[in-house]
Amino acid sequence: MNNWFSWIFAILLIFDVTLKYHLNLRQKDSILKFFNRVPEAFSKQITLEEHQKAGRYSQAKLQLARVELFFGAIVLLFFTFGGGINMIGQLSTFSNYPLTSQVCLIIAYSISSSVLFIPFSYYSTFKIEQEFGFNKMTIKLFIADLIKGTIIALLIGTPLLYLVIWLMQNLASSWWLWVWLVLVVFNLLILLIYPTFIAPLFNKFTPLEDLELKTKIETLLERCGFKSQGVFVMDGSKRSSHGNAYFTGLGSSKRIVFFDTLLKQLSHDEIIAVLAHELGHFKHKHIIKQMVISFGITLVGLYLFSLFISHEWFYNGMNVSIINNASGLILLFIITNLVSLPLAPISSFMSRKNEFEADDFAKKHSNSKDLINGLVKLYRDNASTLTPDDLYVKFYYSHPPASTRIANLEK
Repeated sequence: MNNWFSWIFAILLIFDVTLKYHLNLRQKDSILKFFNRVPEAFSKQITLEEHQKAGRYSQAKLQLARVELFFGAIVLLFFTFGGGINMIGQLSTFSNYPLTSQVCLIIAYSISSSVLFIPFSYYSTFKIEQEFGFNKMTIKLFIADLIKGTIIALLIGTPLLYLVIWLMQNLASSWWLWVWLVLVVFNLLILLIYPTFIAPLFNKFTPLEDLELKTKIETLLERCGFKSQGVFVMDGSKRSSHGNAYFTGLGSSKRIVFFDTLLKQLSHDEIIAVLAHELGHFKHKHIIKQMVISFGITLVGLYLFSLFISHEWFYNGMNVSIINNASGLILLFIITNLVSLPLAPISSFMSRKNEFEADDFAKKHSNSKDLINGLVKLYRDNASTLTPDDLYVKFYYSHPPASTRIANLEK
């Protein structure tokens, strides 16, 4: 490591792995500490057996995460100091088509790095999820999802890469602003077309047939001033028994989606309370605010990146001999991942704050006891741990811990 940036990169990597490993162990210890005791707030609704199942499930996922953490560090070292990016660049070079060569470099790196982590996804699905009774996916569907996901990413991502790299090559020092504008438009377009064109490629969406529930939902929507394209049921049960509900889309393409598993887990009143919570996010404009913040961070990041993308020390520091916009974007992605964790508590705090606001909105437009009962059922049926570590929560939890959230709803 004869470059000062090599040492910075190495320190960032060591710090990232050490912090993630430390947080992982803290979460593990916290779960074990309360393994034989159900928290008092849940003692009447969740049995010790269910509580311990959640503990074992969380421990299994944490153990896999530890292995994946160290494997990821090795893979990262291979692609950088080990010369992996250089090797991929040589294989994807077309002398007469420099722009295509750069696009192929990014695609080849993305596919090769993703393929290396498929065994972890497979183990998580067919070992952990299967063992705890959550997996409903077949190997055939698992492979089909991988293939469809790759094809869609190539069809959408390839033209975007061509445009981004062309802008970087031809707009001198102002390229970062134009690339940012392209990314903003691209993200908004994806939000617009995802519900009706992309999501149906993976799941079946059918209009809600329960007329009684549909009437209650429409009454709630009208009372809250929310308009959507419709209420749909997604066949989430063909992949997992976990339940969920979400809003998707933008503008006139907005729609409400319930997993079929959720409809089986909760009563009508509990579903209405959960939906009222989701409407709280809409009313408080949480999604729009998050998008604005994300776009702002991207703008600052691209500007900072533009200051050193042309400097050889940036590439040499990670042992990358191919100095072009494509390799620069790959290294930007790597560095961004290494510096994102220390900033995670800020975004996690803001996300948890949004959840509290949505819960408060739900209390005004539905019965808080129904929301509490619904959440407890979801914690139980999804085997969510009730005793997380405080520091782990600050870094990783986008939602408040179960005990904190229930206490707020009971106020």
